[in-house]
Order: sequence, then structure tokens, then C-alpha cells
Amino acid sequence: MKILVANLGSTSFKYRLFELPETGGTAGGEQELARGGVERIGAAESRVYAKIGSTPLEAVRPVPDHAVALAAAIEQLTGAGGPLKSVAEVAAVGFKAVHGGRVSGVVRVTPDVLAAMEEMALVAPAHNPPYVRAMRLLGERLPQVPLVAAFETGFHATIPERNALYAVPTEWVEKHRVRRWGFHGASHRFVSQRLGALVPGRNGGSPRSISCHLGGSSSVCWIKDGKSVGTSMGMSPQSGLPQNNRAGDFDPFALIHVAKATGRGFEDLLVELSSQSGLAGMSGTSGDMRDLEEAAAAGSRRAQTAIDVYVASIRHWLGAGIVELGGLDAIGFAGGIGENSPLTRAAVVNGLEDLGIAIDPAKNAAQGTDERSIHAPTSRVAIWVIPTNEELVVARQARDLLATASQAEGKGG
Repeated sequence: MKILVANLGSTSFKYRLFELPETGGTAGGEQELARGGVERIGAAESRVYAKIGSTPLEAVRPVPDHAVALAAAIEQLTGAGGPLKSVAEVAAVGFKAVHGGRVSGVVRVTPDVLAAMEEMALVAPAHNPPYVRAMRLLGERLPQVPLVAAFETGFHATIPERNALYAVPTEWVEKHRVRRWGFHGASHRFVSQRLGALVPGRNGGSPRSISCHLGGSSSVCWIKDGKSVGTSMGMSPQSGLPQNNRAGDFDPFALIHVAKATGRGFEDLLVELSSQSGLAGMSGTSGDMRDLEEAAAAGSRRAQTAIDVYVASIRHWLGAGIVELGGLDAIGFAGGIGENSPLTRAAVVNGLEDLGIAIDPAKNAAQGTDERSIHAPTSRVAIWVIPTNEELVVARQARDLLATASQAEGKGG
């Protein structure tokens, strides 16, 4: 079964095409056939690129919207040497959707699903609007291909109320869905599955794990019995740890203070909190950890402070997770920073030897792109670098949804 997974930005489109066995499972018989995307959608000229097997392809052409971007991808995939004979071979297009509020989990894209995403557009302004537009366009132009939304919030549906609810009036929760929803669900699910396969838990069960998805957007997730029981992100992807250019957790009453002092409106200040804050705002230069580490090494106090605040927030959630889980068996580092920054990983676990957490400096510093352990021989807690594969998780979820629907139709017939 071939599943195309789409990852959308406001002006970008990335995809991966997978061949999966028709029955479930998390490994074996899975193959990535191609990957590619389109940059600068809507501009006079867009870069359309792909890698099919080991063959790179690239072209420049006008791509006015995401539907045309998908059509361009299909054209590459069905062209000479491509893995598809026609678009009819694609069983579904899966989307790593972010926030559906009243709709979560893995669902077929319908008008009601799109309406639910629109209801949450104000708390996911960088994600929901482009996804809704693209899904509508793709549904109109490729009606024969099932569209599947795998919501980031789905993995966190198992979080108990004590970790999911804010101390707000119950009416806010019941009528306005104000709660800690959590995001990066596909990545945390992947890390949980891999740690479950790599690290033995107590009495043969699943390990008590903490997944650290660290990148341009970051979050920490506490995992017990393979399920999320707590996470750092809350009502919106703007919350939790400091992000590349988003503030993370922030006292809303500070907005009133700054608004009164400056005469600026709340919407203006919210834009600054969600686009000019985070690591970039603190450092005054860049939100990219590579730039910050270089600047800090050259003596930049602001860059070092930004790194310190980021690490301290991760450690805060790491410590809280150990208490919630009643101990810890494994830590997984994923995402662009988690996979590629030895300095960040070392700083996060520094001085935690009394808790049974000890990193091996040589293993941690070694360069690599593969899954690998980096804990010291004396560490009671396993520490792994897990190159995440969110797209593969979405492909599996789309495959499983189609299989369930097919079985239901068979029984109904």
C-alpha cells in the first residue's frame, strides 16, 4: 500500500511517499520510495524538488497553491523512473495535522473536520489556516484520493485530568475546550515506540520514558506504558518550552502590563510573542541553536542566556516527569536540536548522576545520523538519540484507518 504524507507550511509543501504492508505493525516491509517538496508557493517562481531512490530532481516553475504543489509532486512521482504509474496507486494522502479541538485522533478529512480546525485557528495560527486551505483544494482537485488527518493532539488523549487541566472555571473547559492539548504527537509516539523496543521496562513492561523533541519547535512528553501522561505544550503550540521565535509559557497578565506601558494592542503583542520572541528574541540575533552555540562560544552573553533559559525549561519538565512517572528508565532525544546538538543534550542531563542519569561524553560528542545510545556504563537510565520519523507514523496511521474502514464495510455488506 502506497501512502503519500504531506507536511504543509504557509508557503511550502513537503512530502514523503511510503510503501507499507497492508497489515499493521511498526516495522518490517516498510520502504520510503521518494521524498520532495515545493518552496515559495505563490511566488512567481517556485522550487520543485524531489529525491526518488537515489536520483535527485529539481525544477523551477510557478506553483500558485498547495493543490498545484501536490500535482507537481504527483507529476514527478509518475514521471519516467518514478515509483508510481498513476495517482490511482496512492491509497491515501496523510496529513500531520495540528489542532482539531473537538476532533482528534486519526480521521478522514470531511467538511466537519475542516470546520473543527477553523474553530482552533486562533490558537494554531501558523498551522491550521494553511492546512485547511490546502485540504479543501486537494479534496476538490483530487476527489478520488482519500485524505486522512492524523492530529498531533491524538497521542496526548491519554493524559490524566490532573496534568491536562488548567485551574480555570469548568465552563471554559466544557464550552471553549481550554485545556493542555499537547502537540508533536507523531514524534513522541515514534520515540515511545522505539524506546519500548530498545529499553527493557520493569517486570518486562514498557519503560518509563521521557521524550524530548527539541528543534525549531520543542516539547517534552512523559510516557508510561507507551502512553502520554503529560506534556509541556498546552492549549496552543505557542506554549511550553521557549521555541525558535515563540515565547513558550508566559504569564498573560504581563500582556496587560506591557500593553498599558506601550499603548500597543493585544493582537500586536501576541504577534511579537509568537514570532519575535523565544531564542531569537532573547539572543537578539538568531533562534537557530547552531548560531547560538557559535555566538556563545565567541563570548555572546545574550546567546548563552538564551541557551541557558531553554535548557532550564527542559530540565524543569524532565524533573517533573520523573516525579510523575515514579522513576525513569529512558530518555529519548529527537528533533533537529535533540539529534544534532551534543552541547544541549549534555546540558540537559548535567549533574543528574545521583538520579541514575549519566551521559558518556565520547558517545554524546560522536557525530552520526543513526539511532544510538549515549549513556555511560554506570547510568541506570538509558539515554538514546532517536532520529524521529513523524511522516512514517502518519503513514502507518492512515494505513490503519483505511484498513479499519474496509473491515467495517465488509461486515456491513
